Amino acid sequence: MAKPKTICVYCGSAVGARAEYRTIAAELGTAMAEADFRLVYGGAHVGLMGAIADAALAAGGEVVGVIPQQLVDREVAHRGLTELHVVRTMHERKHMMAELADAFVALPGGYGTLDELCEVLGWAQLAIHEKPIVLLDALEYWQPLFAMLDRAVEEGFLQPQYRQHAMRAAGVADVFRLLQAERSLRR
Repeated sequence: MAKPKTICVYCGSAVGARAEYRTIAAELGTAMAEADFRLVYGGAHVGLMGAIADAALAAGGEVVGVIPQQLVDREVAHRGLTELHVVRTMHERKHMMAELADAFVALPGGYGTLDELCEVLGWAQLAIHEKPIVLLDALEYWQPLFAMLDRAVEEGFLQPQYRQHAMRAAGVADVFRLLQAERSLRR
C-alpha cells in the first residue's frame, strides 16, 4: 500500500490544558515510527513537539527537526534527533519543512501551528503543492476552524473544492487512512 515517506507535523510548543493532547501526540509519533514514516517537525524538545518526537524516537523512528537559530539560543532545540537543521529564520524553517514533506498533519497548537497550517492550505489552493493536509481533531480542537472554513465557503470567500484540502481525522488511525487514500501518494 502506498504511503508518504515523510510527514510534516505541525503542533504546539506547549502541551495544552489537557493531558490527552500529549497522549495523542505521543500516539501519533509512535504510530508513525511503527508504520515507517519519517517525522519532520519544528525541532523543539518542549510541548507537543517534544512529545511526538520523543515517542517516534522511542519507537525506532527517524525524526528530523528544523529550528531557527533564535530558538536554539533559547535552548529549546531537541538534541537527540536523527537530524537537526538549524536555519536563520522562521520563513526558512517553514519552507524547509514543507520541502521535506510528502504530507502534512496538524495537531493542536497556537499561532505558530495556525500560521504553518494556513500557509500550506493556501499553497494547496494555489497549486504550489498537491500534498495532503490532515487536521487531527483531538478533543474537537479544530472544530471552530472547520466551522470558519465552512463559513468562508458559505460567504463566497473559499471555493468548495479548496475547502476539501483541510481533511479531518478523528484519531490517529484515521490520519493514516486519509493519507493512504490520497491519489497523490500512490506510487
